Amino acid sequence: MRVFKKWLFVLLIGLSQSAMAQVQDVSLHYVGPTDGSVWQGLQQGLDEANIQGEFLGQKYTLHVVSMDELMDLDDATAILLATDEQHILAVAKSEKFANVAVFNLISDSDALRSACLTNLLSITASNKMKQDALAQWLAKNPESKAHVQGWHEDFVKFAASQLNSRFKKSHGVAMDDDAWSGWAAVKLLSDTVARTQSTDAAVMLNFLKNKIAFDGQKGAGATFRDTGQLRQLVLLVEDNKIVAEAPLRGVKGGLDSLGLKSCK
Repeated sequence: MRVFKKWLFVLLIGLSQSAMAQVQDVSLHYVGPTDGSVWQGLQQGLDEANIQGEFLGQKYTLHVVSMDELMDLDDATAILLATDEQHILAVAKSEKFANVAVFNLISDSDALRSACLTNLLSITASNKMKQDALAQWLAKNPESKAHVQGWHEDFVKFAASQLNSRFKKSHGVAMDDDAWSGWAAVKLLSDTVARTQSTDAAVMLNFLKNKIAFDGQKGAGATFRDTGQLRQLVLLVEDNKIVAEAPLRGVKGGLDSLGLKSCK
């Protein structure tokens, strides 16, 4: 038994050293504010990605760059943007980033979805998604004063309460829409690297567009449409209380009843 334990210990040490020797460096480039909600969400995602990465041999680094510095890069693994429509389109349309996942974190511009750029992935809900969700609610509750949010601190389903708790503990404030988008983008990327075991930008983009089924603590099955929009439920909120989730139960099309369904 002592011989077996000694052999097992040596094996585990060997595997640990092997994993350390083959650590994948995952570099992410970010343009946007370095304070506030979206930044806190990115940091939450990065911390969790690196905790997971300790077991999978992956290390994640977020490089903060200006637009000019970004456009001067020769290549990139993935790009995270918390900026306006004009700058997002400029990056996504750049030939050098044609095979790189470009994440729109905070803009709800419908034009970014209707542009149908194959590398542009929008995490936050679009303006049309919010309008469609509100229309579903008002059809049955015409006197309501509700509005639509992508996230809320009191959301508890699908392990959302645990995410809210982790975020509040780390940052001392409640997670909001932009914070969730920042967290979700890094989570999507870390899930992709974990499953593909690749940091090749084109491989990652293909997986994100065609194979990933994301939970994001909003329920299983969130995927990207060909518009680049992440399909997801949204919340109807009135007086800072969640009154419903959209799509509402029984609405034809489910998640596809919210926003631009397709580029076709």
